[in-house]
Amino acid sequence: MDMVNLKINGIPVTAPKGATVLDAAKEAGIDIPTLCYLKEINEIGACRLCLVEVSEGGRPFRMVTSCVYPVTEGMEVITNSPKILASRKTNLELLVSNHNKQCLSCVRSTTCELQRLCQEYGVNENRFKGAMTEPRLDTSSSSIVRDTSKCILCRRCVAACRNMQGIGVIGANNRGFDTVIGTAMEVALNTTSCVNCGQCIVACPTGALHEKDDTDKVFEALGDPTKKVYICAAPSVRAQIGECFGYEPGTDCEGKMVAALRRLGFDGVFDMNVTADLTIVEEANELLGRIQNGGALPMITSCSPGWIKYCEHYFPEMTENLSTCKSPQQMFGAIMKTYYAQKHGIDPKDIVFVSAIPCTAKKFEIGRPDQSAAGVPDVDIAITTREVGRMISQAGINFKALKDEEFDAPFSNGSGAGVIFGATGGVMEAALRYAAEVILGKKLEKVDFNEVRGVEGVKFAAYKLGDMEVKVAVASGTKNAKELLNKVKSGEVDVQFIEIMACPGGCVNGGGQPYQPASVRNNIDLRAVRAAILYNADAAKDLRKSQDSSDVKRIYDEFLGSPNSHKAHEVLHTTYVKRGL
Repeated sequence: MDMVNLKINGIPVTAPKGATVLDAAKEAGIDIPTLCYLKEINEIGACRLCLVEVSEGGRPFRMVTSCVYPVTEGMEVITNSPKILASRKTNLELLVSNHNKQCLSCVRSTTCELQRLCQEYGVNENRFKGAMTEPRLDTSSSSIVRDTSKCILCRRCVAACRNMQGIGVIGANNRGFDTVIGTAMEVALNTTSCVNCGQCIVACPTGALHEKDDTDKVFEALGDPTKKVYICAAPSVRAQIGECFGYEPGTDCEGKMVAALRRLGFDGVFDMNVTADLTIVEEANELLGRIQNGGALPMITSCSPGWIKYCEHYFPEMTENLSTCKSPQQMFGAIMKTYYAQKHGIDPKDIVFVSAIPCTAKKFEIGRPDQSAAGVPDVDIAITTREVGRMISQAGINFKALKDEEFDAPFSNGSGAGVIFGATGGVMEAALRYAAEVILGKKLEKVDFNEVRGVEGVKFAAYKLGDMEVKVAVASGTKNAKELLNKVKSGEVDVQFIEIMACPGGCVNGGGQPYQPASVRNNIDLRAVRAAILYNADAAKDLRKSQDSSDVKRIYDEFLGSPNSHKAHEVLHTTYVKRGL
């Protein structure tokens, strides 16, 4: 690799040829502030916060944007001169001059990147006064709120939607002072092909985008003595909830999370891993049935509601290939309001079922048709990891002081296969652990299918199981899903089973996960760090296959009968809509 020698603040630095000044400074232990920059997603130099002074070939120093300016041999860089510091402060003051400064009530207060930089640079929020861009508030979506009064036009959300997800339902409208980020023709977000993935939210540095907050609904239900209020937590929530309370990414806080949820007053705190296992049993049997009986192949997983809506919009002809299984969230609600309600003599109408999930699209999913096994919605309220964190804080629960507690029976015995659902490739691996035993007719000794692990956008693998070769593919991120499905349609790719997650890296990188600033996202692969928690938890379990879960066996023995039975289809399966564009 060709290397370049330069000096940054008088310190000799060596950087790869083609690296930016921002990259070189980071390697030298110098953090240059940014607002618009997201590595490999949004590299446009728009916010001008990363300005530095450079001198090349002995020429006078001049200001450049470090996030897009390449290093050259012999370059000298100054990152903290009085001129640079004054320029950054002025740019921040200009940004806040057209910004809704109701910071105390903002959902991003204390996690807002603009707020933090203004504090660091001693910004006077009233230096520039005058006209402000007319604000727009869009609350039409069941998942996402857009508030342009807090937008700084960094375009990170636009890049996440267009460049990372390949969708592009939002962009810059108008020009100059009237520029605003919005949908085409400023139509309501819920009328577009937005898939509710929420990647725009985690990309946004301010409170211009956030999930629709449902915490008041949960508190109201908890305070209603006529209701039984239950909650289940998705696999990846336990892997990220600690980040809401200052823990480093990569910290498993399952026990503290259970203890905190119990202190909020829920009548039962359950593990969604159980219905992740249930999903695997149903989905794997569905796949084997399609292979043996000539059903639509490749079969595609149905756990990610953002992916399901994407398929309905962009590949409506392939909805026939979707597994008819409900997601683990919806299966849990369905089981609670049928099997559990009958067993305990509770009217389903008196149950409020809450899911704690890493996904904003789950808020949309609970309102989908054909998601009411007991004649009432399977799931009443879906709250993100961030909302769970806010509820715990608002209730005065000292999360860090809690001792670990365990999930409540009868839904506490999930397998390691259910745990890894939260990482891209996890659903596929869990399904392979089940299908391999069925096809081979014997216990599986090696349960790790490492070929489908990892954060790559698209992965392929083939497994020889007796006389049958099972060919599979895994994609995460809708842009990668589009690439894969187009190859399937053209015949370039021949597989029988596909796992797709709407969010790059899977649920561990979901749109409802804790906020992390660009300074973290640009330098740590959160997808891999968070996924490692799930794989470590799986490896530590004695129970690692969905079919071995005593909770799953009990549900079939006492209620469903057998996988893919008529009863199972009534309770656990669903239908789709060919939406188109």
